[in-house]
Amino acid sequence: MNSVKTEEFDLIDFLRRVAVIAIPVALQNLLTTTGSMVDTMMIASIGRTEVGAVGLCAQFSSLMFSGYWGFVGGGMLFLSQFWGAKDEDGINRSYGLTLSCMMSVAFLFCIMAVGFPGLVMKLYTDKKTIQDIGITYLRIAGFSYPLMVLSMAMSILLRCTERIRIPLYASLVAVATNIFLNWVLIFGNLGFSAMGVRGAALATVIAQAVSIGIITVFALRNRHPYLFAVRRHFRLHRAFVAEFFKKCAPIIANEVFIGLGNMVINVVLGRQPEEAIAAVAVFRTLEGLIIGFFAGFANAASILVGKEVGTGNLDVAYARAWRLIYLCQIVIGMLGATLVLLHTPILTLMGMSGESFRIAFGFICIYAVAAFIRMGNWAQNDTFRAAGDASYGTILEIVFMWFMLIPIVWITGMILKMPTLLVFACCYLDEPIRYVLMQVHLYRGKWIKPVTPEGRAALKGWKPKRIRA
Repeated sequence: MNSVKTEEFDLIDFLRRVAVIAIPVALQNLLTTTGSMVDTMMIASIGRTEVGAVGLCAQFSSLMFSGYWGFVGGGMLFLSQFWGAKDEDGINRSYGLTLSCMMSVAFLFCIMAVGFPGLVMKLYTDKKTIQDIGITYLRIAGFSYPLMVLSMAMSILLRCTERIRIPLYASLVAVATNIFLNWVLIFGNLGFSAMGVRGAALATVIAQAVSIGIITVFALRNRHPYLFAVRRHFRLHRAFVAEFFKKCAPIIANEVFIGLGNMVINVVLGRQPEEAIAAVAVFRTLEGLIIGFFAGFANAASILVGKEVGTGNLDVAYARAWRLIYLCQIVIGMLGATLVLLHTPILTLMGMSGESFRIAFGFICIYAVAAFIRMGNWAQNDTFRAAGDASYGTILEIVFMWFMLIPIVWITGMILKMPTLLVFACCYLDEPIRYVLMQVHLYRGKWIKPVTPEGRAALKGWKPKRIRA
C-alpha cells in the first residue's frame, strides 16, 4: 500500500505551518534565555566568581536535562503519532508514562542538589571559593527541579496536541516573575534583605511554581481534553510499556551518555582559569539563545513529520523533513552571525571585561560556525525520532563523543594544558562527519518507522520519492 497522499509543495503554506508551531516555541525559549541573561547580568554585578559558580550549577541542571530528555523524545514520538491518528487512549497513556519517568529523574537530582551539594560542586571545579557559592545556590535551587520538569512535561503534551500558545503564556509570566524576584531578593529591594545568589535560587523556585499555575489555569479555561484526564494517564498495559521503552531506550541512552560526556567536557572547562570559567558561564547562557530558536524548529519538525507518519502520509512526512532541516539551519546561521556582530554590547552587559571578554568572544565565534552544522544534526535526529527511528542518530552521537571527542578534549585540556579556546574548538570536531552520515540516512528514508496501525499499513511497499524544490 502506498502513502495516503502526496504534497504539492506550497512555500507559503509550508512556512505558515512551521511558524504556527516554531515561533511560539522559539519565543518561549527566547523568554527563558532572556531571563537567564538578566540573571547573569544581576549576578555579575555581585562578582565574577558568583557568575562562575552559578554557571557551574547550571551545568548540573543540564545533566538533569539530559537524564529526562530521553523520555521527552520518546514521549513526543508517541504523542505526535497518536495525535495524527486521533488515538485518545494512546495520547493519555503516552503522557502518563512520560510524566512518571521524567519526574523520577527530577526527584533524583533534587535529592542530589539539596542533600549533597558539596559533592556536586567538587565534581565540577577544584576552586574552593566557587564551590562554596555553588553549594549555597544548589541547596535552594534543587527544589525547583521537580517543578521545572512537571512544567516541561505539561508543555510537551500541549505542543504535541497543537496547543502551542499556553506554554508561551506560562513562560512569559514565569520569566517576568523571575526577573522581578531577582531584583527584589538578590539586591534586597522593597524592604527585603539582600540574599545574593540565594535570592536568585529562591526566585527560580517561585518562578517555576508560577509557570505550572499559569499552564493549569489556561488549560482548564481551554478545556484541554488530555492534560487533566489523570485516571486515563495510568491505564497502562505491558505491551504498551514494552513498546514505549523499546522506542525510548536508544533516546534515553543517547541523552544519558551525551549528558555524561558533556559533564566530562565541563569538568575539563571547570579546571581552566577563573576568567575562563566566568566566560563559559556567560557563553552557556548565549548558547541557550541558539538552542531556544532551534527547539522551535525541532518541535515543528517532530510534530509536523510525526503527525503525518502516524496518519500514514509518508510522502508528505518525507518531503517535510528535508525542508524543515534546511530551514532550521538557515535560521540558526543567521542567529549565530547576529551574535558575532553584537558581541560587544552583549558581553559588556553580562559583566565580561579583559581576558574574560576575549575568551567569551572566542567562544561565540567558534560556536557561530559549529552551530550551523550541529543544529542540522540535531534537527535530523529529532526528525528521525519523531518518525520512529530512535537508533541511528543515537549510535552515531554516542560513538563519536566517547571515542573521538572526549579523548581529544581531555588530552588537550587536562594533559597538554592547551589554551581554553583550542580545547573548546575540539568539542565540535565530530559534527561535519556526522552531518554527512545523517544526510545519507535522511535520503534513504529508512528512518520512517510508524507506531500506529495507519502508518504501518502505509509503509508496506513505500519508497521515498525525489523531493522537488
